[in-house]
Amino acid sequence: MRKLTHTEIAQKRTKPEEILRAERIPVTVLVDNVRSLYNVGSMFRTSDGAMITKLILTGFTPHPPRKEIEKTALGSTKSVPWEYEKNPLASIGVLKEQGYRICSLELTDSSISYDSVQPSDFPLCLVIGNEITGISREILSQSDMAIEIPMFGIKQSLNVAVAYGIAVFELARIWQRHHTPRRD
Repeated sequence: MRKLTHTEIAQKRTKPEEILRAERIPVTVLVDNVRSLYNVGSMFRTSDGAMITKLILTGFTPHPPRKEIEKTALGSTKSVPWEYEKNPLASIGVLKEQGYRICSLELTDSSISYDSVQPSDFPLCLVIGNEITGISREILSQSDMAIEIPMFGIKQSLNVAVAYGIAVFELARIWQRHHTPRRD
């Protein structure tokens, strides 16, 4: 076994000029009131890796252009379609009209395991909430479902960007397992 070179890795990736036309998973992510610029940058980078449809930043979530976001995003603010909307409920309303199911990543009395999402649940809007307080009651009341990541240690939660990465890559796996890629 040998480690691949940067050139070998780049040959396997979507080219920058093709990225905005590339097929994406039918997951839009709504990030509400996340305070850390570094978490937001990390979410951009993870969103690029998972090839989500769009990232919607809401509430007081910081948004580009910010050097602190770019530090962890590493250029992915240019490869991930994104928008800022102050009111998360306005974005949720639009997504529901477009046929999206609203799925909050939150511990609730009816959460299901993050790996229990079904192909019929797509297109999906994954909601990510504040690092301390999580997802607001108003957003939860508009959610069709909630998913959680099982915790086996003494802590009840993960860093928001880490939890997002785990959840979105599981959603990508579920989608890709049951989806035939389009042929252009």
